[in-house]
Parts: sequence; C-alpha cells; structure tokens
Amino acid sequence: MRYFHGGVPGLKPGDLLTSHPPYVVAGCTVCRAGAQGQTATMGDGQAVDPSTGRPDRVYITTDREYARFYASRYWYGDLYTVEPVGELELSAEDPWPTWCVPAARVVSVYTRAVQLTPHQRRTLMRRWAAADRTRGR
Repeated sequence: MRYFHGGVPGLKPGDLLTSHPPYVVAGCTVCRAGAQGQTATMGDGQAVDPSTGRPDRVYITTDREYARFYASRYWYGDLYTVEPVGELELSAEDPWPTWCVPAARVVSVYTRAVQLTPHQRRTLMRRWAAADRTRGR
C-alpha cells in the first residue's frame, strides 16, 4: 500500500517523521485553538479544523489529495510518500483512509512547495462535503 504525508518542508528520503507540537502561524486564531487542544469555530458555530485526536502520533493516508491539502497548510510544505514505523492505528477522525503511527519514514518526496490551485481547493472541498454527508456530519 502507498502512504502519503503532507507537512513540514525540506525532508529527504530516509528522514523520520515524529509527532511535534501544532504548527502555529502568528495571529491565526485557528492555529492558536489547535495548539491549545480546542476547536475553532466560525460565526455560525461550524467547527474549523478540529484539534488532532492523537497529538502523540503521525498521521498518514492513502489519499494523496488529502495529504496534499495538509502539505499546503505549511508555508510551501512538501508532500511525501512514507512508510509507517510501528503499528498502524486506524483514525476515525478523517473522511478518508487515515492511520496514526508512532513514526513514519520518508520514502520519497512526491511534491515540493505545495500550493493548491483554486480548482484543487474546490475539488477537495466538494469531496470533503460529500464524505461528511455520508458520515452524517
């Protein structure tokens, strides 16, 4: 199975991904809430980027576009193919197949400096909304 991880830029094959404190952009209320283990909400009360359920783990997925989204959240973050290190634990948090692992090793760099185009964002948001409807959210 092929696994992906999107996030911090600059890693190379062989590097080990381990859990880390949440990435916080200065002045970002969503980032600040996540760092405090809380979920930020919009004016209508809709959750925005719920906090991670397993901050002690690394998240990997078989859905490349979902991982690409997380890479895009970093300032020019990278998309990697990875292999799990340790036991896979299925995550119930995400609408696509996602696992938590103690660590993951970078196998290859799939894309450097990820920036989603407006079309990619719209496509992902449509998929995400459909997945949430299927899950009853």
